[in-house]
Amino acid sequence: MERNLSLNLHVLTARLDRAADRILRAEHDISYSRFLALTLVGELGASTQRDLANRLGVTEPSVSRMTSVLAADGLLDVQPEAAGGHRRRLSLTDKGKRLVTSIRQDFEDRLATLVEDSGVPYDEYAEHTARLLATFDRWEKEAGK
Repeated sequence: MERNLSLNLHVLTARLDRAADRILRAEHDISYSRFLALTLVGELGASTQRDLANRLGVTEPSVSRMTSVLAADGLLDVQPEAAGGHRRRLSLTDKGKRLVTSIRQDFEDRLATLVEDSGVPYDEYAEHTARLLATFDRWEKEAGK
């Protein structure tokens, strides 16, 4: 087997992102990038626009525009940082929490079906993915020292 993991991971991620975007737009009228932003704020603790931009891998101005739209849609609460400056604190509104909760389980079930249909045991795939992410976290932490 040819060693081409870097390309295959890119292609897989891009295809999953496009499929997720199509599904979410058709069924929930929200883009995948906005759903990811809401998930990161609500479940993974991205509490400022800067933190959210870092986690999404986009610029702060891009996140600022996105959070403005999500706030206007009543899904996200954006407040100035208590310490002042340009930082904004982010939290999900009740409507945002309900949306993330309602989408997340269906989405996870669809992904589990896709993985199982490929012949890869879901639990093993999830475990290996978590290990890879933990290794990246460790490498980034060590590089920051």
